[in-house]
Amino acid sequence: MTTYVLVPGFWLSAWAWRPVTETLRGRGHDVRPVSLTGMGTPVNEARPEIDLNTHIDDVVNLLQTEDLNDVVLVGHSYAGLVITGVADRVTERIAQLVYVDTGPLPNGMSQNDFTPPEQQRANAGLVAEHGDGWQLPPPPWAALAADFPDVDDVAIEALTTHAVPQPWATATTPTDLTGRWEKLPRLGIFCSFTVEQVRSMAAIVPAFRHMADDGWRYVELPTWHWPMFSRPAELADILDNAVSRPGLGLGSRSQA
Repeated sequence: MTTYVLVPGFWLSAWAWRPVTETLRGRGHDVRPVSLTGMGTPVNEARPEIDLNTHIDDVVNLLQTEDLNDVVLVGHSYAGLVITGVADRVTERIAQLVYVDTGPLPNGMSQNDFTPPEQQRANAGLVAEHGDGWQLPPPPWAALAADFPDVDDVAIEALTTHAVPQPWATATTPTDLTGRWEKLPRLGIFCSFTVEQVRSMAAIVPAFRHMADDGWRYVELPTWHWPMFSRPAELADILDNAVSRPGLGLGSRSQA
């Protein structure tokens, strides 16, 4: 049995992992999907001061309160920053880090810093005009899914119904890392980009250089950015095999 802690990205909470959670629990694993502060119910728990450190504290507190050890800590999208921060603080409790269509950022960089300038301006406008100056509204899910035939109407309905605004401070808080997390094995599950793209970026973009070291394995799961909605069975299979599967470096290629 493996203990998994599943951390969702922007706009989502524990419900987003439901099909993956059910599959892994059906195989005998201990699975803990997380609802980060301000992202679950009641929504009125959301407040302007919620930031990246709040969400790191959420997961650290879960691991410590439940005395969880040898954890496979999974982060999707923005949660890549969360799980990196958690692993930097409680390295001894983590067996492996899994980054779902994301990766860690260097010390001192925020999620917002990593986005292109035009997207930063667009997000700032949405926060100011539709988020009371401190929340980023959910995106138009149907429009984002239009080019992905493996995203069905049920997934779009769930996202449209349950997604909530993201406290903007979570995107603007810089990482504060010591480097302890880099001792841990890491698995990258790439959905909206390929290993070849990562390798190319690692050669020229400082924020990606640490993704080319020997601590990484990877699997490609081609789909849109939210594979827990479009290919949950395949995602669960990859996570199920995360501990025992032979390592693959960035010089090789694996297709799920």
